[in-house]
Amino acid sequence: MSAPSVPSSATPASAPEAVPNPARLPAALPDAWARTALTIVMPTYNEAENLPGMAEALMGLGLEGLRLLVVDDNSPDGTGQVAEQLAGKYPGRIDVLHRTAKEGLGRAYAAGMTRAVEDGADYVLQMDADGSHPVEYVPQMLGSALATGSGLVVGSRYVCGGRLASEWGLHRRLLSRWANRYVSAVLHTGLRDATAGFVLWRADTVRAARLDQVRSGGYSFQVELKYQAVSAGFTALEIPIHFEERRVGASKMTAAVQVESAIMPWRIRLAGVRTPGRGARR
Repeated sequence: MSAPSVPSSATPASAPEAVPNPARLPAALPDAWARTALTIVMPTYNEAENLPGMAEALMGLGLEGLRLLVVDDNSPDGTGQVAEQLAGKYPGRIDVLHRTAKEGLGRAYAAGMTRAVEDGADYVLQMDADGSHPVEYVPQMLGSALATGSGLVVGSRYVCGGRLASEWGLHRRLLSRWANRYVSAVLHTGLRDATAGFVLWRADTVRAARLDQVRSGGYSFQVELKYQAVSAGFTALEIPIHFEERRVGASKMTAAVQVESAIMPWRIRLAGVRTPGRGARR
């Protein structure tokens, strides 16, 4: 059976470019650090227009050890095929994990992060494909982890110097801040941005986070995994980022996802497996 055709609008040539902001140039890392085995895990669902620009920008960072693993949940817009085209363009640097159904962001991340560590990554970076996580912060996050020995580095919107997208309205800003305060009150992680999705993990932290036991299918995965890591005593470092609005497409945040995000912190706390340690620092 022949592969399904890719819509012309989903080809790399027509995609918007994720050009680094000249006001925030990527940090220059020592050669040895730039060769660190870093795998970026990027879940996708209908991101055919965004993915090529993100991939090209990541490949242009000058990090020799950087690999990109696209985890596609059978996107109907042809994202999986676009990812395969990119893997052909960058053999050995871009790979694709095809999943047969859309099972939620948390499940996609769990599958991708597990694969990355099994394939030998020393560090794993969670990153969205929609452009909301600017690529120029990747070297800084890796350098911060290597310099401090932190188990995880969070690209934070809510530490000094962090900023939300200017396009966000008051309601969305208040909801985001309330969500983080709610999580902090329930789980006591010590993180100001526990809901952040731009996170660098050391491989041993990923192994200790028990991905095979993750409860969260949606965005609350971000909270659950950080809680597991901090509870296990790994040090978390938050660095400020300027969070951007997605370039193309619609948000995947649904009412069902919001309900899960509200309930999950209590499920995690009531599980009572671990008591949070004092690993988080800013």
